[in-house]
Amino acid sequence: MAESVKCITFIASNVPNMIKTIKQLSNEEISKLLLEHDKRVVFEKTNIIPDDYDLYYELQKYIDYKNIPNNSVLGIDIYQYSAYGEFEQTLIPFLFKKIFEMSAKACLSDHPYIFQEYSEGDFQKRFISSGDGGFLILDTPLHALLFATSLAVTLRVYNSYNMFPKLRKIIGGLTIRYAITYDKLYYFDQNYYGRAIINNARILVKDDLNRCLIDEHVHTWFTTSIGGLESLQVLTIEDIQNIYHFKQYHDAQYLEKSDYMFGEDVNRDTGIINSDVLKIGKIKSKETDITIYNLHLQVSMWLNNDDHPEQKKRMTISLGNLNTSGI
Repeated sequence: MAESVKCITFIASNVPNMIKTIKQLSNEEISKLLLEHDKRVVFEKTNIIPDDYDLYYELQKYIDYKNIPNNSVLGIDIYQYSAYGEFEQTLIPFLFKKIFEMSAKACLSDHPYIFQEYSEGDFQKRFISSGDGGFLILDTPLHALLFATSLAVTLRVYNSYNMFPKLRKIIGGLTIRYAITYDKLYYFDQNYYGRAIINNARILVKDDLNRCLIDEHVHTWFTTSIGGLESLQVLTIEDIQNIYHFKQYHDAQYLEKSDYMFGEDVNRDTGIINSDVLKIGKIKSKETDITIYNLHLQVSMWLNNDDHPEQKKRMTISLGNLNTSGI
């Protein structure tokens, strides 16, 4: 993951037309402003520093940085990918793709109201691969957290020899670490840019304890929206409807489908049964200190075998861990 921190661009293979909240900047529009208010090349005998007020004003108005909306980024890193054998390394991308696809499908089936604006193909379009993991762009920290939870459940199914058991024996177990950020993000010339991705990569590369780390903006979003991350274990679907972001969701048909974690009443038997969040330190991003929190969730779920509907199994997993060493 160290290479990711050095990069400020992440190539995206699909134009994110379906991501309503991402600001798109146009190369043509910026070039037009430069041609109107600047000169491409100047070879004068005497160089002077020009007055840039007119161009600065027009660029500020066009980019409108203060109003670029925030998006949440889920960073996923396969721990010590390079330590696997060469043969095993060739199989891990296939395995990760299967785990990712199953997690996306689980989000749509388990949380139909929350993910009602998504389809299975959207998750792949929103994913930026880094080779040994990647960055998934989602609307809110709740979306990111639920996808991370689905991924952790699917990963446990694989690691416990309940999914592709022979492949599990060949490759070995996988460990994934997570980071969730919430900040500005924009799209330019088929690339994603912004602090949400850069800060996420910085957090991931500093963690060698395989945790689920979040930045202070994610912590603030949950505090504002539901009263704090600790409330996840007693959250109902009505509470989610009252979150500001979900006020725009008006399709009642999705409320008729039950949410596996958030029902009409508080239920501690399944879903998120424990939620702990601990402040562990700060990282520096440019000239800004970012407070980092360690998130630990315990989730209990009944899992059904799509290939054999009569088979089901209850499983309890942890997202992240309780190691509080600094970052």
